Amino acid sequence: MSQLLATMLSLMDIFDRYAANEGDKDTLSKSEVAQLLKNEFPELEPKSKAQVEEMFKRLDLNGDSVVDFPEFMGIVAIMTCMLHGRCTKKCDG
Repeated sequence: MSQLLATMLSLMDIFDRYAANEGDKDTLSKSEVAQLLKNEFPELEPKSKAQVEEMFKRLDLNGDSVVDFPEFMGIVAIMTCMLHGRCTKKCDG
């Protein structure tokens, strides 16, 4: 298996692991997003309820009160570009 395919499968697994904690297994609730951020990005973990609200709002692009897989992948792509130093002005969104 290629490294890229293994990484893609890993991203799917991470999403599924957190989405399975509550209700709909195809979306992340606000508390599931908070837990994902706490565990996977401890340096970005929101410190207040207001920060959780703001981060969730930025992730929930269509405003349906959950984060689906495409929304999750969008933030992963943006964060990857930022870490790589190749983020365009569009990423700052």
